[in-house]
Amino acid sequence: MADRREPRLRLLRSANVGPVTYAQLTARYGSAEAALEALPMLAARGGGRTPQIADPGSVRREIAAVERLGARYLFLDDPAYPPLLAELDTAPPALILRGDPALLARPCVAMVGARNASAAACRFARQLAIGLVERGAVVVSGLARGIDTAAHQGALAGGTIGVIASGIDIVFPPENAELQARVAAEGLLVTEQPPGSEPLARFFPARNRIIAGLSLGTVVVEAAPRSGSLITARLAAEAGRDVMAVPGSPLDPRAQGCNLLIREGAILVQSADDIWEAVRPIDPRAVRAPAGQFGAAPAEDASDGDRRRVTGLLGPVPVGVDELVRQSGCGPAVVQLVLLELELGGRLERHAGARVSLR
Repeated sequence: MADRREPRLRLLRSANVGPVTYAQLTARYGSAEAALEALPMLAARGGGRTPQIADPGSVRREIAAVERLGARYLFLDDPAYPPLLAELDTAPPALILRGDPALLARPCVAMVGARNASAAACRFARQLAIGLVERGAVVVSGLARGIDTAAHQGALAGGTIGVIASGIDIVFPPENAELQARVAAEGLLVTEQPPGSEPLARFFPARNRIIAGLSLGTVVVEAAPRSGSLITARLAAEAGRDVMAVPGSPLDPRAQGCNLLIREGAILVQSADDIWEAVRPIDPRAVRAPAGQFGAAPAEDASDGDRRRVTGLLGPVPVGVDELVRQSGCGPAVVQLVLLELELGGRLERHAGARVSLR
């Protein structure tokens, strides 16, 4: 029997194919195999060269490495894929898991904060995590220094998920090697990067969207005004999730980010009860089904005139896809197809908030 993982991973690991592109390709063509065959034609229509398609041998080596590490894949069209994460337009097409996948089915709360957190904040984060797992929640964080470490330590006994920005076999920071091993053994370790991937800077915002996407709400405990923790909070808000923050002294720069979030409408929390009260009313019946469950989309095509109109509206400044639909007069499916062609041709860049620009 053919390994269904191979074509999906080949598509995902091919150049210019990100989560949005992957979802649109598989929806349009019905399978990863058909999408791979269509890549050269689509890239040519987008005015670029055929993107480098992942070699079957490299994909097989990746699969063997994942299995050797005691990990497994979870694809977007798998019934066990967490539905809250599947709600995101940028939901990872494939996750690599090591540990207990049953934790993904429990209510999750993200906890993030400063890497150089104060001792008091770390102690409070541990207390919050202990209180949350006692109430049946799973604590999700990023295995970074400071607040992330404290949150995982507090939640280990009851359930914690560590989302990392590297391969499942890479530890970062190095001093968290023992903690990461414990999370994989007693909780769940999650990544979308293949084994051997080093934690590059561009992987961290992508990691943060998974933390926010898995969770009913995100709690920030100490954060500078411009920090990765506030990026996670913003992603949570964009996904329609609760954003919560622990207030701090205005004299401490590490509290400025949390105080700013509260001023902008985040829920002020002082205990695990405050957090649980905010996330508990979520009705699971309101969660949208994963995109992969809807089947193939109608294969509406675009004319040369459509391509000229949409491309003519694009420039170096990011613009919303809905604005392109409005100004071009083309249907949403046509606009998405033109953008897909441009991206596969290496001419389009996608930004947060469903915005795009020409490279």
